[in-house]
Amino acid sequence: MEVLNIHKRKFKKPIFDILEFLPTLSTKSDRIWPIENWPPIKFKNGLKIGSNGGHAMIKYEIIDYHPQSHIEFKFQKPTGFNGTHKFEIYKLNSESFEIKHTLVMITSGMGTLSWLLAIRWLHDAILEDAFDKVENQLTESNLKTKWNLWVRALRWLLKPNR
Repeated sequence: MEVLNIHKRKFKKPIFDILEFLPTLSTKSDRIWPIENWPPIKFKNGLKIGSNGGHAMIKYEIIDYHPQSHIEFKFQKPTGFNGTHKFEIYKLNSESFEIKHTLVMITSGMGTLSWLLAIRWLHDAILEDAFDKVENQLTESNLKTKWNLWVRALRWLLKPNR
């Protein structure tokens, strides 16, 4: 199954307000990934091309990284996920920018089933949480996108020691 999943959010802020965020990914002071509510991203050799890591059961390799503009990953697991995903920061004009996450993959076998039933829903929720985290740091807002019933049920089912 072909999958194209895009999340993006525009900010009325100069791009230099976000440029320091991407290099914090997978660190203790991560300014993008919502480690407050989700498993953290970890990389064996830090943020550099060729480093392997991931979060929870999703594993990938960094295949492209430019700290001021984007980071791209190639899926390694789960089996049946063949493709990439990328965080990008775009300057729209002198007073605004956009942050974007694009997932492009072809699923097969159990990968298709897991995407349709669970991972897609969790993926969408975690990205909205990530963008809320960015926005809350750049503005005086206190956004918290509400998880739908399916996401709440999946999180309960997958929670260790429940």
